[in-house]
Amino acid sequence: MTTEALTQDAAPKRPHTIPSYLDSSHLGPWAIYLEQVERVTPYLGKLAYWVETLKRPKRILIVDVPIHLDDGTVAHFEGYRVQHNTSRGPAKGGIRYHQDVTLSEVMALSAWMTVKNAAVNLPYGGGKGGIRIDPRNYSQGELERLTRRYTTEIGLVIGPEKDIPAPDVNTNPQVMAWMMDTYSMNTGKTSTGVVTGKPVSLGGSLGRGDATGRGVFVTGASAMQKLGLSLEGARVAVQGFGNVGNAAARIFFDHGAKIVAIQDVTGTIVSSAGIDPYKALEHLRSTGKITDLPGTESIEKDEFWDIDCDVLIPAALENQLTEVNAGRIRAKVVVEGANGPTTPAADDILRERGVTVVPDVLANAGGVTVSYFEWVQDFSSFFWTEDEINARLERIMREAFASLWDVAEKHGVTLRTAAFIVACTRVLEARALRGLYP
Repeated sequence: MTTEALTQDAAPKRPHTIPSYLDSSHLGPWAIYLEQVERVTPYLGKLAYWVETLKRPKRILIVDVPIHLDDGTVAHFEGYRVQHNTSRGPAKGGIRYHQDVTLSEVMALSAWMTVKNAAVNLPYGGGKGGIRIDPRNYSQGELERLTRRYTTEIGLVIGPEKDIPAPDVNTNPQVMAWMMDTYSMNTGKTSTGVVTGKPVSLGGSLGRGDATGRGVFVTGASAMQKLGLSLEGARVAVQGFGNVGNAAARIFFDHGAKIVAIQDVTGTIVSSAGIDPYKALEHLRSTGKITDLPGTESIEKDEFWDIDCDVLIPAALENQLTEVNAGRIRAKVVVEGANGPTTPAADDILRERGVTVVPDVLANAGGVTVSYFEWVQDFSSFFWTEDEINARLERIMREAFASLWDVAEKHGVTLRTAAFIVACTRVLEARALRGLYP
């Protein structure tokens, strides 16, 4: 029987979707991703024949990362690189350094990268990497040795045409520079395209630093326009004040919105009169904390979810909006700057309450979009101006948002389900056309 006949006529038996290397009773973030795939499957038509492709990473590499510490001892760290899917192009996704990194988390993040890249129609599959470490406890020299050893260990699976890492939580352009240099030394030639998010002097792209936050703004503003909400004077609350959160806050502020709350690991500040995010960032850099900023008051961490605002931007870590606090959200629009901040149960509650959620796989795709621009510029050795980059980014994000909004209205589903419909259709169409080898 041909594949086409199977697709049309047969209902093949599905193997169990939980890999043996995961604990089926504690699946972590991977469980959220699997539920999202289950929700979208009824909309895939004949392509549902290939849906198991989405439920299993293509490749998982787990490495030991030993380094000499400054005190002369040797420490070992867990490292991961997961390539979820490469049907549409090389894997693409960040590297995070965090003490709570797990295989389940990296798997889910790589899968969301597959969806994200396809949702905005970039020629990539999804990948993700991480090292289980709290970088705050280690020196710059130790982090450099960690990065170089990790890059060497995963060197057999990364490459400009295979898998292109980028910055993520607790990594930055300097880490990417170390990765690029290490890979180049091991291959015997300078290979700027092996990573993105590099310093501009090493082939990085202008506009990359604020790209994710800019994408959050563009998609958030697009949603507000659809809902008839004015950007001027809109009250915005931001959770997480790292690269994504502070960039989004600054760009919303520049367009007339009022930042009424900021939360990060050091505390939560509020001001009904509005917070200047530029002053907040300067204060954070000079004092090491967001609290005690003049003109603001501090509140308890959990009170952040009760803030009366128009736009809520969760830009920290995953699993922040759950069934426990979703009923307390007073925003009209949630724009996900972080990856996986909203659980499926919270999604359902927010939908019932009329809150529009702009999902992570669209909202924070600005970073990978400008990473794509950087990759293209590296290959061509021809670089664009920042204005050109920002204009191209905004066009891609607006067009992607408009497309997903139309799909959501057509099927009567959330923007997240619409993003999965569009993305999974593109991925599985590529899978079906390529077939199985051998």
